[in-house]
Order: sequence, then C-alpha cells, then structure tokens
Amino acid sequence: MPAPDDDALDRLAHALGERLLATRHMLVTAESCTGGWIAKCMTDVAGSSAWFDCGMAAYSYEAKQALLGVRPQTLEAYGAVSRETVVEMVSGALVHSGASVAVAVTGIAGPGGGSADKPVGTVWIGWKRRGGYARAELFHFDGDRDAVRRQTVAAALRGVDGLLG
Repeated sequence: MPAPDDDALDRLAHALGERLLATRHMLVTAESCTGGWIAKCMTDVAGSSAWFDCGMAAYSYEAKQALLGVRPQTLEAYGAVSRETVVEMVSGALVHSGASVAVAVTGIAGPGGGSADKPVGTVWIGWKRRGGYARAELFHFDGDRDAVRRQTVAAALRGVDGLLG
C-alpha cells in the first residue's frame, strides 16, 4: 500500500476533527518518529482549537521522561521503540494535558537506526481515552523515511477515530 499523500492525510484529519467535535473530545499527541506531524495535520484544520489540546514531540529519552513521564527503567529495559514505552507515552500525554483522548507514536523511520530485532519501519502506536486502558499496536511500514512517517500519521489518526467508537 503506498504512503498517503498530503491530500489523504488532510482528509483523515478533517474527518477526525469532525468526529472529535461531535463526540466532545479533546486530542493530545505524543510523537517521537513523526516529530509533530500528527499535531500539524490536526492543526492544519480550521477550528481545531475546539478539539485539539496540545502536542508533544519527544525524541530523546530525556524528553520522553520529562514531558511524558516515561520511566528510565522502561527505556533501559525495552528501548524507546517498544509497547511498554508507547503505553507510558500515551498515558503520560493524558496526565500532562487537558485532553480526553491521546495518541502516541514511537518508531524507526530510517534510513538508519534499525536493527535485526527492530528494522527500519518498526513503529508502535498507542491510543488511550481518559479513564480507560491504553491500546498499543505494532506496525511494520515499508518505504523510505517519508513513507514510514506518512503511514504512521495515517495509522495514528485512524486509530483515534476507532477509539471514539
């Protein structure tokens, strides 16, 4: 499946914005490999202040700890690209914001940084509603850095939509 283009991401963001508004939810994003791209897509939509609370781009271990409350022990034991880390990221995003729904992403967009265990294209995405349990899913995206990041943004937005029920 080809990576979504800007128009496809824009359509996803507009549709999700309408759903967030209709369900009276506020969204927070916690992003590593996408560097704020999910937040950018959402805030490109006029009127997004009605349903977008904030976004945190936390690339380094230190930022994940300071901004999102990811425990150093989690990062040491499992690494930044793991189910455990994305669950702590998505939970921390809700704790440190006024939002009611959250999405978090952490992965290896490339071209370097991959390993046999976690090749380029490995991405964990987590979603959570305030008061609920976090859900995390592992993805293996194909393509170059841009393609991996675009596919991550699209999957993250689709997952938020699914979280709204």
